[in-house]
Amino acid sequence: MILLVHWLLTVWGCITFSGPYPWANFTVLAVGVWAVAQRDSIDAISLFLGGLAATVFLDIVHLSIFYQRTGFSDTQRFGAGMAILSLLLKPLSCCFVYHMYRERGGFLGPSQERSDYQTIESPEVPADPFVGSEGRGHSPQGY
Repeated sequence: MILLVHWLLTVWGCITFSGPYPWANFTVLAVGVWAVAQRDSIDAISLFLGGLAATVFLDIVHLSIFYQRTGFSDTQRFGAGMAILSLLLKPLSCCFVYHMYRERGGFLGPSQERSDYQTIESPEVPADPFVGSEGRGHSPQGY
């Protein structure tokens, strides 16, 4: 859903802004498609998160340089409004993508939780599954 909303807002923002604005945003959206396609990849989601954060800064710079206060037609004002709306939604999208990044194991996420494997330094002694009832203090039953 994040990709669809930002794609639509970027397409509408391209009505007014050209050049680096579409290149930066569509590149990040392409990385987002990669992150959706490979759900187990931490690299893809981290690049998408970093790209979204970078485009927040790039959009601020691009909008501040190329936004005209006068001389816009209604269509150009609509495009500029959609680019500004996309910029306002990006920090929220970054929060959602960061949550997905944590779910995939980034920054000591679920991969650092207790697992079925035991480390060498572990003081716990695993139960020996091969010890029969003789080793547990029970008397063997005769047949």
